[in-house]
Amino acid sequence: METLESSFRINLTKPLAFFDLETTGVNVSSDRIVEISILKLMPDNSQEIYTQRYNPTIPIPIGASKVHGIYDKDVKDAITFKDDSIKLNQFLNNCDLAGYNSNKFDIPLLVEEFFRAGIDFDIVSRKLVDVQNIFHKLEQRTLSAAYKFYCGKEIVNAHSAEADIIATFEIFRAQLLRYSELKNDIEFLHKFSANGTNVDLAGRIVMNEEGKEIFNFGKHKGKLVTEVFEKEPSYYDWMMQGDFAQNTKKALTAIRLRPLNTK
Repeated sequence: METLESSFRINLTKPLAFFDLETTGVNVSSDRIVEISILKLMPDNSQEIYTQRYNPTIPIPIGASKVHGIYDKDVKDAITFKDDSIKLNQFLNNCDLAGYNSNKFDIPLLVEEFFRAGIDFDIVSRKLVDVQNIFHKLEQRTLSAAYKFYCGKEIVNAHSAEADIIATFEIFRAQLLRYSELKNDIEFLHKFSANGTNVDLAGRIVMNEEGKEIFNFGKHKGKLVTEVFEKEPSYYDWMMQGDFAQNTKKALTAIRLRPLNTK
């Protein structure tokens, strides 16, 4: 017998790709993807799962391996992300993106990996739904606790990309069923689960209350980006040469090259 949860349909006008990454670490600009799993939900609510392991081309720290269970020996003969990048980009074509903590980590790292592979992965035209942000705004829990809370289940094989992303999808569906304040609409959920007013994916630059870009870190935190570049031009050069994500550098360059009258 079909339950309400299994028969519940998510309103989509384009595919929604839930994805999860297992990585060599948590530094968006320098770490690499070891495994990706994607659950692509189509507008008719049919599903397709794509899971792939990669040789990250750098050693996997033992601490990371103990979390996700993937060791160097497990991926030494695997393809690299670059080898898979064209196929992966095609699989994600025209998809909005969703995940658990995805706005803060998974999406920035995925964009960075595509950049390294020579692909300018389009993020501007996509809606981004972060299931963790929805959860934290409404309940304040971890992924395992969220799965237990919403679905009454324990995650089998936690920190396996596929197990985690299936759990994330089930949590998302349960959230839509549970909360009347959530609209079954990706545009609404994109705004509801957004990371505040980030200008770049990593949140190094944010918008202030006047709608102007300010730095969100370091010695210039809270200062207008345009004013810092006027008074200390070398700060732009320092950031462009530093260990910052390419997406952050791209945002900085766009601000720096913007005509003065559009500040």
